[in-house]
Amino acid sequence: MVGAAVAAFGTGLGLWAFGDDGDSANRDSGAASSAGQAASSSPSPTRIYPLSQAPRTIPAVRDHTPARGPGWRPRSGYRVVVSDAELADEGRLIAGELGLTYGGEKDDVRDGDVRLALNDDEGADPESYAMTVRGGRVTISGPADAGVFYGTRTLKQEVHGGGTAPEGVVHDEPAKPRRGFMLDMARKHFTAAWIEDRVRELGDLKYNELGLHFSDDQGFRIESATHPEIVSAQHLTKAEVGRIVALAQSRHITVVPEIDSPGHLGAAIAAHPDLQLRNAQGVATRGAIDIAKGDSAGLVDDLLGEYAGLFPGGQWHLGGDEYQALTAADPEAAYPQLATEARAAYGSSGTVADLTTGWLGDRADTVRAHGRTMRVWNDGFFRHTSVQPAKDLQVAYWTGKEIGARPPEEYLSAGRKVLNYNDEFLYYVLGEPNTFVYPTGKRIYEQWNPRVLRKTAAVSAKYDDQILGGSFAVWCDLANSQTQDQVAAGIRMPLRATVQKLWDPGTPTLTWPQFTALATRLG
Repeated sequence: MVGAAVAAFGTGLGLWAFGDDGDSANRDSGAASSAGQAASSSPSPTRIYPLSQAPRTIPAVRDHTPARGPGWRPRSGYRVVVSDAELADEGRLIAGELGLTYGGEKDDVRDGDVRLALNDDEGADPESYAMTVRGGRVTISGPADAGVFYGTRTLKQEVHGGGTAPEGVVHDEPAKPRRGFMLDMARKHFTAAWIEDRVRELGDLKYNELGLHFSDDQGFRIESATHPEIVSAQHLTKAEVGRIVALAQSRHITVVPEIDSPGHLGAAIAAHPDLQLRNAQGVATRGAIDIAKGDSAGLVDDLLGEYAGLFPGGQWHLGGDEYQALTAADPEAAYPQLATEARAAYGSSGTVADLTTGWLGDRADTVRAHGRTMRVWNDGFFRHTSVQPAKDLQVAYWTGKEIGARPPEEYLSAGRKVLNYNDEFLYYVLGEPNTFVYPTGKRIYEQWNPRVLRKTAAVSAKYDDQILGGSFAVWCDLANSQTQDQVAAGIRMPLRATVQKLWDPGTPTLTWPQFTALATRLG
């Protein structure tokens, strides 16, 4: 006969089991050995735990093998140790966050240890990891430091959300290699401290990109040595940007800069009015630089070269969208200087669209020399041009609403890699101009996934591998509509919903109310 009494432990319930069918290894060493003694003494209790539940994290872990045990919770004196010296930064970070001692590179084993290690799983996703909670210790391993870092984020969330990391083994990896947040800091100035707070938030959510759109018609927001005359009064110093980049690197986040051209250059052109694009009647075209002039290329190339040193990550955004010359009914008639230059460069059939494509190709050459992978807004690619955009340019697909916008299948069927910036779901536009409304996390969580590139329809699953991921974006068209603190609050749940779908695009196991409750608990 077996009896049981329930005992509270940690965040779960343990069972004290006892009886005459028990395993002697699970009994107190002082238990009576004779039948007479057994009859006259109390049975020895044994802790039996229910099978553990999967960790509750954002994004959710992909796989968890449950086990019986008390799990792990931090205590004073517990250590974080590393098996590989290159994991020192990850070790120090999680030790500080959980109030543990960082023990450095150690081979010995102690109760309560959190061990970080690299494994030799060749061919595995470098962002994958395994986390084992067993015997009062935690081991997090991965093929690269990025995966180990994400394992520490899972552990941090488990502890902050419930106090105890559940017993068992997590195997986890992202579905998409690019998980981004883009900030328009050109139209609205954001402080370095605010951006640093977002970096910490993004890191804990396993994002790996921060896009900074820092040049537009309304402002140029980073200090410049080559062209200080274009910098707005409110801006970030290079030292501040350097600290942001360093913090991002410590969270395995690549900062992706964007100097948009040949449109959206109003702030730079304001200091160089001779480079302003003007139509046949001499009327200035807002934000557009005159790409028929050699000095225009010189200005932009100076900036691209300068900031390549400030942003050492492997990704770069060239912009390329909304060059207003191409919205004219007859661009060649409206801008004769561009038509003349196009014919000189590409023959008698050269067009303004050819010239614009060539401009972007030249800027790509400038950035390519710095070893970057480049992306361009989808409306920076044009149909029926004799000049073709370089094959290595990735498509940042944001809209199907622009005049002549091409469906995403045109890029995918041509073999291009695509990033999802779908303005139907992922655009947080201050002041809600035009037809924009503030996106909700609920709608993203329930209706969007990375294959939903344009409006609400998903492209064929056969293109899934070409869709590298996506970015949630804040655009500051009406900059004073919200304070930066209001922006942080407004994007909180959309950011969480977006990364859930980039980490695992399938139907989430939690309902939206459960997901929001979890987000509240995790902080």
